[in-house]
Amino acid sequence: MLGVSLGTVQQMVENGLLEAWKTAGGHRRIRIGSVEEYLRRRTSGHTGQPIGQLRVLVAEDDRIMQRLYAHTFETWKLPIELKLVESGFEGLLEIGRQQPDLLISDLVMPGLDGFAMISKLRGDAKLADMDIVVITGLTQEDIEARGGLPEDVIVYGKPVPFKELKGYLQARIAQLQRRSRVSA
Repeated sequence: MLGVSLGTVQQMVENGLLEAWKTAGGHRRIRIGSVEEYLRRRTSGHTGQPIGQLRVLVAEDDRIMQRLYAHTFETWKLPIELKLVESGFEGLLEIGRQQPDLLISDLVMPGLDGFAMISKLRGDAKLADMDIVVITGLTQEDIEARGGLPEDVIVYGKPVPFKELKGYLQARIAQLQRRSRVSA
């Protein structure tokens, strides 16, 4: 019903997104009503997030870069809910828990890299409209040699162009706030 892996469902239970209990044998039992309510919230766009707040997921394996993203986003005082992950695999798990409005990803990461993560995301019709921005040290030739990226993915080179990124986020927040006013 949810279209996600067993591990993702377990995380959804642990994060309180689905109501469940454990049997004496340690198996989880999830109320069908809880799954239906979750699907209703997801398809109606109501996820409990404040109106006009942009959910941003950053997939970056470098801890210093993670701290730089967190600090910079905080100084902007924009309505952003920021999540940080270290790999493409963790990114896919987090997206399975709660789809962000925007994914910002590095391409070269251990395990499942940004190329593979983006390929999986673009292969899922439910996630096809999620905005993706790549920030990488690779050249365009390097990216093409590794199979390229979908045309709708925005690519910035490193160092992170925070001024351009801030402008992009401000535009997305304004768009989100306009949509929430129209639907209210």
